[in-house]
Amino acid sequence: MTKNHLKPQKAPQTWSIKRKQVKFVTRPNPGAHKREFSMPINLVLKNLLNKAQTNKEAKKILHDQEILVNGKRRKDHRFSVGLMDIMSLPKINEYFLMFLNSKNKLYLQLIDKKDSNEKISKITGKKLVKKGLMQLSTLDGRNILVKKGDYKVGDSITLSIPKQEVKSILKLEIGASILLYKGKYTGIIGTVFNIKEGLLAFKSDSKEYETKKEYAIVIGKDKPIIKIK
Repeated sequence: MTKNHLKPQKAPQTWSIKRKQVKFVTRPNPGAHKREFSMPINLVLKNLLNKAQTNKEAKKILHDQEILVNGKRRKDHRFSVGLMDIMSLPKINEYFLMFLNSKNKLYLQLIDKKDSNEKISKITGKKLVKKGLMQLSTLDGRNILVKKGDYKVGDSITLSIPKQEVKSILKLEIGASILLYKGKYTGIIGTVFNIKEGLLAFKSDSKEYETKKEYAIVIGKDKPIIKIK
């Protein structure tokens, strides 16, 4: 094994790949996302979108076509596309959101073009850096400077694409729409109806569940801000 490849058996379980039919898969470049919540873009093109059959074909697509991740063109086949990232293929007018399903597998959810103009990032940390300014750390590896405001760990922010400036705060509160990205309810979208002592209760398809607050990503108020097709 070279440093540029992984044995499929050692790849994250969140990757939708053939684990017994190939000897190696691409090792992603170090990036903003944890490996379990991201996939190299050539595997995305091959395994999630079926746009290519081989690495050579994937590389040609990246070289010849405009493939955008969060509004920026990417040509490196090892670049990672992560959870809640927006992947755009403007040449064929297709736009996707990287999501997790109930089987704990990453997949690309088709979205409308108008929804490809903003990205959701979960706040995982915050600190004051100087008077009036706060630094937010996010699940997708960002450190964002903002004016001091009502930002809390567990909330989400929406970022404009491609400038990636903060547009709004999505509060982790009663009535919030959430995606569970960890725990036994991974992949479920629900609505919060109670929060207490590190736990939140939510409803999904008329059923009630309880899980840890830290397992949720806020994706909207009352309903997801990005239309899930």
